[in-house]
Formats: sequence, C-alpha cells, structure tokens
Amino acid sequence: MPSIEYINKSEQLNELCQRIENAPWIAVDTEFLREKTYYPKFCLLQLATPDWVACVDPIALPDLTVLFDAIYNPNVTKVFHSCRQDLEIFYQITGKLPSPIFDTQIAAPLLGFQDNPGYALLVSSFLNINLNKAHTRADWSFRPLSQDEIQYAADDVIYLCTIYQRMVEQLTNLGRIDWLRDDFAALEKAELYETDPKNAWLKIKGKNKLTSKQLSIVQTVAHWREHTAQTENRPKSWLLRDDLLFDIAKLQPDSIPALAKVRGINERIVNYYGKELCALIKEAQKNVAQALPVQVKKLNNKNQQHEAIIDILFALVRIRAEENLLNPSILASRHDLEALFAGDDSECILLHGWRFTMVGKELQQLLRGELQLKIDHDNVHFIG
Repeated sequence: MPSIEYINKSEQLNELCQRIENAPWIAVDTEFLREKTYYPKFCLLQLATPDWVACVDPIALPDLTVLFDAIYNPNVTKVFHSCRQDLEIFYQITGKLPSPIFDTQIAAPLLGFQDNPGYALLVSSFLNINLNKAHTRADWSFRPLSQDEIQYAADDVIYLCTIYQRMVEQLTNLGRIDWLRDDFAALEKAELYETDPKNAWLKIKGKNKLTSKQLSIVQTVAHWREHTAQTENRPKSWLLRDDLLFDIAKLQPDSIPALAKVRGINERIVNYYGKELCALIKEAQKNVAQALPVQVKKLNNKNQQHEAIIDILFALVRIRAEENLLNPSILASRHDLEALFAGDDSECILLHGWRFTMVGKELQQLLRGELQLKIDHDNVHFIG
C-alpha cells in the first residue's frame, strides 16, 4: 500500500496534478464541517489511485485552482461514494461540476446490495475489513491533524479504489456497467446544488394544510430565512426552525412585542430581525399566495381492481429481479408501483436510471396494454 502524502504547500500541487492527469480514474472524498454554517466548510480533500494516496489541506492552500483543473479533466473518471455533498463543495468553490463520475453507492444495488448502502458496509462486504469509526465526529478544521486522523481520512479513498475496481469488473461481467450512465449524469446537474430562496418554501412539509394567507406568510418568511442564511453563511435553523415558521404563519404577529410572544423564538432573532420580519408578515398578508404544486392523486380509495393491477405489476418486477439476481424490493417497492400507477412521474424511481432500463419501460407498456400476461405451466411470461 502506498504511503499517504500530506499536501499543504503549493509546490507540491504541480506534481500531484501531473499524477492526476496521467490517471484513468481517481478515488475522491472530502472532509467538511457545516454544523455552524449554511455552506460546508471545506477541510480536507482525499485523492487516491492504486499507486498513490494524497490528502490535500485546503485550509493551508486556499487557492486550489490548478488542482481542480486537473480533477475536472474529462478524461479522468472521478470515483466517489455518496457524492452529493462532495459535489456540492466542488460546485460552491468552482461554480461547475466534474465529469464523468462514478458513485459506488448508486452502483451497489445492481450487485445485490440494499438501496443507498453505507461505505462501511461496502468495505466489509468487498474487503472483509471493519472500518475504524474513532474519528467520525472529528473537528476537521483543527490543525494540525493527527496521523490517526489523516489515516482515517485516507482510508475512505484507499478502500474505495479496490471497491471501484471490483465493482467495474462485476458490473461489466453482468453487462450492467452502461446502465448507470443516466444515474451518474443526473448528479452532474447544477440545479441539484443550488437553492433559490424564492423556492425554499417548496421543501417545507405540511404547507398544504395552511390557509391562503398563512401560506403567503410561510412563502415570504421562508424566502427571507433562506436568503439571510446564505448571505450570513449560518444554518437556517439558527434563524427560524420550520415549526416556528408555521407558528408565525398562524399567529401572524405584526409587532415586535407580538413576535416576541411566539413560543420558542430566540430573543436575539427578535432583537436583530424583528422589525424586518414584522414588515414582511404585514406585506405577506396582502399578497396572494403562490399556488401549491399540483398533487398527483394518491390511491387513497383503493379497490380490488387497483390492488389486482399492482399485484400484476409486482409480478413483472419479481420476474425481472429474479432474472438479474436482485432482491425485488431493491428494484421496486409496492409504494413505487402505486406511484407509477397513479401517474406520479416526478417521484417514481422506476422512470429513471437503471431501474427504468431493467423494468420501468416494460411496466409502462403493461399499463398501456402493450404487454400481455401468459401462464405457461409453472411459468409466467409477459409478451409484447
């Protein structure tokens, strides 16, 4: 196993960049903190191939432009495990996203793993190694990092190298390596890593139970909260929790004394932002709330025919899962099939990525009457 190189001087970067440029792929991971900030604080970047391992200190090296240029080389595949938060950091710093990528968490179900398996599970399954969790809650912004912390961080890419190689081999042998292309491409869309304050209210649960005026207040205050959190780089829950946002919408305080009486609101928030919040509430009371997103009709009133249709859909899922040596629950749950039947295109996982390739397209054909079920002795067939 190669020794770990700790990079905290600019003269070390050029050599590392050359190594990256010469590699067909690199394993990538980050360490960050965001307990006290809106945006993640970038603390460490781990990179590895089977031949070398490097931990780059972005605190000591605030300008990593040349390194990111090397990493973003489209001829070099970037290998992650559960990459969303890592890519958020990359996008925050560079304003763009690396490509191509490979995410072992997304690929794992195609090899029989549960959905969204943790890194420790893959390390244990592929390598029979139990990860040391001693530094899970480490303060990665503290310097100097101990040798144990550096080793702990490096392990995330050292083992990832081996897991990736074995995954690619197995997926290639199964003829599934290309099935993941759409799943990985979806992770390279900038809108996943951007939050427009105007749309912040859409993520708040329970909004459909509010009156029009209450909803207008939630929309206005949620916009203010998101924008303020971004501007001041602090967690939005430090400003107002969601439950307080709902209480404000229902109580509609229009003066600082009234706002201060809202149970659980921080006195500092009232002192610093009370006047602004009260003005926003008064303005929101006059406005017409934005329309709620169109809700796809749920199958609340299921009948025996609906249940029979879902059963037939599930039969197709079971058959395709058995053919591909997968647990049917990984391919689709009954809830997923109900969403497909109800026409919930935006949420149904069967209409995206490898699941669509394996069974989603056929399920659509079955619902349109383009496939027929045939029982031949002990076998079930779906014929187009």
